Amino acid sequence: MSERGTSECWLTDMDGVLVHEGQALPGAADFLQRLVDRERRFLVLTNNSIFTPRDLAARLARSGLQVPEEAIWTSALATADFLAGQLPGGSAYVVGEAGLTTALHEAGYTITDTEPDYVVLGETRTYSFEAITRAIRLVEAGARFIATNPDVTGPSAEGSLPATGSVAALITKATGAEPYFVGKPNPMMFRSALNRIDGHSESTTMVGDRMDTDIVAGIEAGLETVLVLTGSTRAADVTRFPFRPGRVVDSIADVIDLV
Repeated sequence: MSERGTSECWLTDMDGVLVHEGQALPGAADFLQRLVDRERRFLVLTNNSIFTPRDLAARLARSGLQVPEEAIWTSALATADFLAGQLPGGSAYVVGEAGLTTALHEAGYTITDTEPDYVVLGETRTYSFEAITRAIRLVEAGARFIATNPDVTGPSAEGSLPATGSVAALITKATGAEPYFVGKPNPMMFRSALNRIDGHSESTTMVGDRMDTDIVAGIEAGLETVLVLTGSTRAADVTRFPFRPGRVVDSIADVIDLV
């Protein structure tokens, strides 16, 4: 990559880097194959906490990308990993979907709406006002407030959808309690990912499409960073930020030769 030499481990964002609206981006399959051929340890990252790694592996397979479920790291897994380290065997009230509840169950957590240690907020396709109200009352009663990621909107074919960050803001406004966000841009997500593949920051590269999440978190975690221009950030946007990626390339196809 740079003076450090070729990276042993690779972290890559999913949406905007490997896929766009369910379609594999050009070069994505060849990039993943190169990682396998070169025996590089890698994880595909996503802030989306709706799906389990098995769900996501199946969705990627439908787009033509073969990624084993153990090579997928979600904000739900990172959140479960964080909570298991903070309070082993704790309890949580969860506003979210199978990706989050499954991750917490597998980390040894009990899901309950009675005196939980934590309220854990993730994405859901249909936010329930009843569930949000319950979350507010539990936070008021002393439950600690955790959110999988700070993304305020998510994409859909019809336009923007409110996401975890927006609903977190609603709960914060009602309670005065700020959540701890585990997912990007918190470098915690990358550190837990590195632990998963026994990687080290000085020999790992992060590939992302967002300056404000992927790249800043990669820099803060001490990783080599590559920005691809197939997602959220345009070339003209890069200079507006007070930090710079290690390199900027057009797409994941330009990253293959760096592996």
